[in-house]
Amino acid sequence: MLDIKYIRENADKVQQNAKDKGYDIDISKLLKLDSDRRKLLSQSDELRTKRNDNVAKTKGTKPTPELIAEGKKIKEQLVELESRTKVINDEYSQILNSIPNVTLDGVPKGGEKDSVEVKKFGEQPTGATDHLDFAVARDWVDFERGAKVAGAKFYFLKGDLALLENAIYQFALDFMVKKGFTFMTVPHMVSSRVMTGAGFAPRTSDQSDEYAIEGEDLSLIATAEIPLTGYHADEIIDEEKLPICYVGYSPCYRKEAGTYGKFTRGLFRVHQFNKLEMYAYTLPEKSVEMHEAILKNEEDIWQAIGVPYHVVNIAAGDLGAPAAKKYDLEYWSPVDNMYRELTSCSNCTDYQTRSLNIRVRRKNGEVEVLHSLNGTVVSLARSLVAVLENFQDKDGTFIVPQVLQPYLNGRKKL
Repeated sequence: MLDIKYIRENADKVQQNAKDKGYDIDISKLLKLDSDRRKLLSQSDELRTKRNDNVAKTKGTKPTPELIAEGKKIKEQLVELESRTKVINDEYSQILNSIPNVTLDGVPKGGEKDSVEVKKFGEQPTGATDHLDFAVARDWVDFERGAKVAGAKFYFLKGDLALLENAIYQFALDFMVKKGFTFMTVPHMVSSRVMTGAGFAPRTSDQSDEYAIEGEDLSLIATAEIPLTGYHADEIIDEEKLPICYVGYSPCYRKEAGTYGKFTRGLFRVHQFNKLEMYAYTLPEKSVEMHEAILKNEEDIWQAIGVPYHVVNIAAGDLGAPAAKKYDLEYWSPVDNMYRELTSCSNCTDYQTRSLNIRVRRKNGEVEVLHSLNGTVVSLARSLVAVLENFQDKDGTFIVPQVLQPYLNGRKKL
């Protein structure tokens, strides 16, 4: 969430930023609730002081009828004020938690089409077979039985394709561990506090992407970013321990709400997939630098595999609530002759950490909110799409990228 003090001092900026991101937020209403809330809290504090004074007058003596009557009146007034405060607090918190993070300098204005290409790698080949047709012909994937077991957009990976997924994962994990990231496996479910604190609030109710567990305060995770955000909730981390860098592995569960009209064929957009995710906690003044480092890790992995891509600076209207700036790495599809999203990385500044009370203790003893960042190492279903499209041989076989061959017992073709 944003700091309410920052919102008070930058109301117009926060209002415009929410609009730029596509959120329907009334900042003036929030500030009115904030003012009313503070007045009620002040009145409650005054009444508690009067109540304490009243109690002090009765020490060592029998209270007079006047003191008893005054005490009763104060109690009734406090009950009424606390009731009014709760109603206002609930509405205040709801609006505050729905305000998106403020974008950093250099983020393009506009929607998805206004995002800006910042770099490019590799050629742009054409004429490949669609990944789904290629995989189905080899009996490597089964969506029909996936649907029979769990519903549409669930699937089984079989044989060499399942082994290829594991090879990509093992290569990427080895790469990140060598970079100094601590490997983590994570809970697949989180509480509503962690979900909200990580910023996974939809723009509208029909865009909710998470699967909730009925009767429990739990939701299935859409990415390891969510539990990794909650890992240090309510903690103060000493400055000398930063940055802290994790790489988390998990299945990801997504309804894919609000994706009508987007590319959904085969493995590109599914309800469950495996993913390896980078996560970093940094000092505020180091988060921009860390963002670039996370992006470089993503680029180095896909350059090593040999998949052509470009990097896009995402426009404000296509950013999620937590992100102050985001890069997408999009692979070149020789099937569709266009770039499609493969990985992303976001600087969330102090948006997630403020909500979950994650702070840093400076060397001088001062305590402040630190910054958090995240980035996809490999989203494995989508990674399979990218390599299947880009490594087809003329004889109809799949050429194993050189860096993946050690993870497939040296095999060069599948």
